Amino acid sequence: MAVNYNKPNANQTGKNKDADNIGRYSMIEVRAGAAKAPASPKRGAAQEEAKAKKSAGAEKTRGQSSQNRTRKQPSQPKGGVKPAEQNAPKQKNVQNAGKKSIFKSVLMQNAGSVKSQTAAAAASAAAPKGRSPQKKSNKPPIKITFIGGLNEIGKNITMYECGEDALLVDCGLAFPDDSMLGIDLVIPDFSYVEKNAHKIRGIVLTHGHEDHIGSLPYLLKKCNIPLYGTALTLGLVEGKLREHGILGQCKLTVVKPGQTVTLGCMSVEFIRVNHSIPDAVALAITSPAGVVVQTGDFKIDSTPVYGEIIDLGRFAELGKKGVLCLLSDSTNAERAGYTQSESKVGESFNTIFKSASASDKRIIIATFASNLQRIQQIIDCASNFGRKVAVSGRSMINAVNIAQELGYLEIPPSVLIDLSMINKYPKEQVVLVTTGTQGEPMSALTRMAFSDHRQVEVGKNDLIIISATPIPGNEKTVGNVINELIRHGCEVVYEKMYDVHVSGHACQEELKIILALTNPKHFIPVHGEQKHLKKHAALASMIGIPDERIMIADLGDSVEISENSIKRVDKVTAGRVLVDGLGVGDVGSVVLRDRKHLGEDGLLVVVLSLDAENGYIVSGPDIVSRGFVYVRDSEPLMEKAKSIVLGVIDECNNRGIKDRNAAKVRIREELSRFIYEGTRRSPMILPIIMDV
Repeated sequence: MAVNYNKPNANQTGKNKDADNIGRYSMIEVRAGAAKAPASPKRGAAQEEAKAKKSAGAEKTRGQSSQNRTRKQPSQPKGGVKPAEQNAPKQKNVQNAGKKSIFKSVLMQNAGSVKSQTAAAAASAAAPKGRSPQKKSNKPPIKITFIGGLNEIGKNITMYECGEDALLVDCGLAFPDDSMLGIDLVIPDFSYVEKNAHKIRGIVLTHGHEDHIGSLPYLLKKCNIPLYGTALTLGLVEGKLREHGILGQCKLTVVKPGQTVTLGCMSVEFIRVNHSIPDAVALAITSPAGVVVQTGDFKIDSTPVYGEIIDLGRFAELGKKGVLCLLSDSTNAERAGYTQSESKVGESFNTIFKSASASDKRIIIATFASNLQRIQQIIDCASNFGRKVAVSGRSMINAVNIAQELGYLEIPPSVLIDLSMINKYPKEQVVLVTTGTQGEPMSALTRMAFSDHRQVEVGKNDLIIISATPIPGNEKTVGNVINELIRHGCEVVYEKMYDVHVSGHACQEELKIILALTNPKHFIPVHGEQKHLKKHAALASMIGIPDERIMIADLGDSVEISENSIKRVDKVTAGRVLVDGLGVGDVGSVVLRDRKHLGEDGLLVVVLSLDAENGYIVSGPDIVSRGFVYVRDSEPLMEKAKSIVLGVIDECNNRGIKDRNAAKVRIREELSRFIYEGTRRSPMILPIIMDV
């Protein structure tokens, strides 16, 4: 195992670390006043030149001398970034009360700057022809290829290429839908990644959710690429790599928010954000083309349960310096307002725990295994009410163990007990934390609901809280689980009955804030279905980003971005690869179609033996039905089917047909016609002919 928990080297250390946040906010405050600074030399020269054209004689001379005086002024960088940085150390004692006003002033300033940029561009286009044209930029473009995560939920993976260097952001999976019978996981098609593996300098991870890290073992078995991520993220990745037996050959480097890693000609800065899992980060990718900001999954939580508030100050700094393109999370782009704070859930838990304690009920809470902030609040409430906590579900146990080892969960002594011990305590002294919020067939909560759990039996003395919202498409399965629990006499709290769940993704107003702060030249909405991407694009347009600088990309698109343009340049192989057991990619659309056919109409197997010389029947035909009809209840149908098979064999012999495949085709056709006419069903028919 090659896990680097040391501080990154000089190339991996960012200019702004967590300890300098107070100074960072001071920098923003200075910049807020920088708008009042004297005009830059170019602007002053342009004004004097305009005066000179309108004047004559001495006025012209005076205008020229004024230009000379202007040139002697000290150089003032655009936006006043460097002076602010020089003065920043003097401002490090700014108090928290001042930070709020700073955020407000930065937001107001940046919110208007996008529209003013648009107006300035229009004015520039309408300028007289006598002025010198803009110089074309010599900066090389950056190419962004979307291998997953667009027009779908999950399977997030994006490749950045500049010159001879490339990097990947995230490598996630998706879960199968109802049409993928028997499929365990869905991973991206890595064809394009494998083709360019020689120039990929690293994989940078935003956080530890399955849709962002779940496919890493399948990629790293093919391409050995270094990984960079925060401590919890890599802790979760370690478990996956160990399970697949490849941890020893992989290189993992732990970074902290505020630090920077250099990958070829590109560098990646990690920026602290809030999400439903700790240690989530956004990325600022600096290349010769410019800075691209990818937010990852985020929300703005002013009272997070774990860690600090999102680093809005750093987003504002990047916006002041200039952001070439923003790629932002679109999951909640349809939801107005702001996402509630995670701490709101803790308040609801306190109310529910008090009610359950009064009625002497055991509490069972289903939540996502990776939602450690939610688990921490459950543990805190249990400790306050004198209850023990047990954990059920393999993924939940793994997540709790890893988080406890790395210090992301604080569990008081003797509060956590093994699942096998819960029956030794009165029900009113136990809290059970489990998986199964989405009605997954093999999850712990589903097995409890259908009396299939070996250690937990639910009943009327149980209060069950489903602390999650069903993912679109899972509503029916979740409803089935709830109904079964209620049949057992359980009291079930779900969806909007209490505030037992809040989203980890930003709503519309938060998305606008990030757009205003970063003030990007170009914008690409990511992480969502088409409806989410369209809505997010509309929000960007509302903020003032020109429509021609907003692109809604599709899976497999390669988008080239330069200072003055954004365009599609290529379409690469991108799609889905299905994982079934140990098989990766060996199940395709044909196999899925057959599985669906079998599931809907069943199977009919026809077995007979023929004499190899004359073709006459030696034994059979025998007909086996699976999922079609029960043979004993359908004997007349089966006898008629046998007579049809005998007739087909006699016809083949009379016509001198020796090809057994042709005979199989004729049997299948005749039986299909007969069965459909008699039953209006179309089972899969499988003839088996053996020569003896």
